[in-house]
Amino acid sequence: MNVRHWIDRAAALPGAAGAQVLRVSASEWRRMAQDMAAGGGRLLALWVSGGAAPAVLVRGCFAAVEGLLVVELSLANAEEDYPGLEGIFPAATRMQRAAADLTGVRSTDPDRRPWLRHAAWPASFRPLLDATVPDSPASPAVDHYPFVRVGGEGVHEIPVGPVHAGIIEPGHFRFSIVGEKVLWLEERLAYTHKGIERRFTELPIMEGHRLAARVSGDSAVAFSWAYCQALEGMAGVAAPPRAAAKGDPFPRSRVPDTAECHDRARR
Repeated sequence: MNVRHWIDRAAALPGAAGAQVLRVSASEWRRMAQDMAAGGGRLLALWVSGGAAPAVLVRGCFAAVEGLLVVELSLANAEEDYPGLEGIFPAATRMQRAAADLTGVRSTDPDRRPWLRHAAWPASFRPLLDATVPDSPASPAVDHYPFVRVGGEGVHEIPVGPVHAGIIEPGHFRFSIVGEKVLWLEERLAYTHKGIERRFTELPIMEGHRLAARVSGDSAVAFSWAYCQALEGMAGVAAPPRAAAKGDPFPRSRVPDTAECHDRARR
């Protein structure tokens, strides 16, 4: 099979112009990913959501030359493992671990270490599936995170972070070195996880755009737009052409003055 085979089976995805959606079986899930990788496609995102029917959906978003494809795999319950994609797309392992932290739904990936949790909530709590939030412990226990160990003569392990100088995201890094040669580097990130996914589930649907706009200051417009597209997809409606039109409101032949910009903003 090739990517075109899967694209031809897909249907238009409501709320996402140019994207398509395809429901696959468990036996097709990994085969589809293999075809996508063989055709030069990329895995953009992988996540899990719960619902009444079906009970659990695993979704993967792939970008290929043929277009954007969202693939859905239905599971009977949250205890059922789904085929992991880490052997096809290495980036999938962290996405699968993050989904497991939020929903309790796990892949067949042997790496089952937490990625988002950091002991911020009990291991038994599923933020995106459980309705009741447990009480926070008086003194949260620190997770025992099994970093990969490197042995041998002259090997030293240097831990760095998660609090460190600089402007990069907080992260804990383990360097296994011999002299100045780095044999292995393992990083643990996601210290800035804020529970935004859970918060979306608690807000009235018409108020979620405010949270979307505040997730990231430099992406306020993009995230607000994405939230609107999500609502359109849930409602199964298409935006009118005028709302979906793309283009520059000003002709390229001239630069608008400040007064004109303010006038357009007020309108």
